[in-house]
Amino acid sequence: MSVRRLADDNAQPAKFAFSRANTSVVKGWIKKYPKDRKASAVIPLLMIAQEQDGWVTKASIEYVAEMLEMPYIRVLEVATFYTQFMLQPVGTKAHIQVCGTTPCMLRGSEELMKVCKSRINENQFETNSDGTLSWEEVECQGACVNAPMVMIFKDTYEDLTTERLEEIIDAFEAGKGDSIPAGPQIDRIYSAPAGGLTSLKSEPVATKTTKAKPAAKKIPAKKASAKPAASKVIPKKAATKSEGPLRLKKADGKADDLKLISGVGPKLEKTLNGLGFWHFSQIAKWKKADVAIVDSELTFKGRIERDDWIKQAKVLAK
Repeated sequence: MSVRRLADDNAQPAKFAFSRANTSVVKGWIKKYPKDRKASAVIPLLMIAQEQDGWVTKASIEYVAEMLEMPYIRVLEVATFYTQFMLQPVGTKAHIQVCGTTPCMLRGSEELMKVCKSRINENQFETNSDGTLSWEEVECQGACVNAPMVMIFKDTYEDLTTERLEEIIDAFEAGKGDSIPAGPQIDRIYSAPAGGLTSLKSEPVATKTTKAKPAAKKIPAKKASAKPAASKVIPKKAATKSEGPLRLKKADGKADDLKLISGVGPKLEKTLNGLGFWHFSQIAKWKKADVAIVDSELTFKGRIERDDWIKQAKVLAK
């Protein structure tokens, strides 16, 4: 198991405090737990601190410990145990986590690490000269079928070649990381076979049941002319479909920074804008049916309810 320690004191900022917007989000997380169990919010709070500063500082650990009324050592244990927390400064534009577990290693992850060493820094966790890029080797990130892969912040980039990783690094260094689609970097749908479908390719075979025609000839004439039962008539109101959530073609004035919602990054914000959502007030008005509609349009299902976007949006809208 790797030894994880805080950055040297000369790299640590003197103090930390959540921004005004993040303070509202933090309070929302704390309210999810009983007052005597608010320590359960330690991981979300550390993650929000990391998203705000780019890494978890000693000052932020002390701040979270005081806010949750926890001993400092307990929060330090959490921060040093989970590798999702960066304990020293990372690239401001991209921190690239290269998977080095067996499937990725067999498919070329070592070559990807060579690219990182030549383009960023020979050593892990050390930034390039501009401080914009950094990298590290990590264990399995769950995209073994699409190996090799890397993770940059919250998005994964799979089916990589050294040339494609070079292009991705160039894009993030130029501040155009949003132009790179997450997921497979080849002509593959999610984790489907790389060469295309190999099964279930033909049209479904119709069964005898589907071909059979209703036996209308056997119904006596007087019964066939009978009026249909009232219970089978579908009222117009029941057939009307829900219009779904309010969408806008463009922002009404200045667009809100949807990235302030915990769980929404730059790429997801761009997706939401493309779907017609620009303001906290729009998301705050979503109903259960609206959530189901929007959820079906997102790549990662269940994120809306998992991170409680609606509750966060209501707070931020105020």
